[in-house]
Amino acid sequence: MRTYAGAYLAQLGGADVISFTAGVGENAPEVRAGALATLGFAGVQVDAERNGERGRGIRIISTDASAVTVLVVPTNEELEIARQTLQVTGG
Repeated sequence: MRTYAGAYLAQLGGADVISFTAGVGENAPEVRAGALATLGFAGVQVDAERNGERGRGIRIISTDASAVTVLVVPTNEELEIARQTLQVTGG
């Protein structure tokens, strides 16, 4: 993932926000830390304490000084599947 993230950041000339969602993105601080470990060149700074915290709702895991805001954004896949099913079935 780091290779792709680094390539995208280089191609785009940076980013305003990086977000992690779904099961792994929401629940695996070690995966988030590993994915972001080499992105300091783009101004990404992760706060280890914030990254390790569990919580509900959208939360920021980057430092206050980070040039890129890093978010953990909870998802509700079951609700989205239900909504799309209703739309397709006309229910």
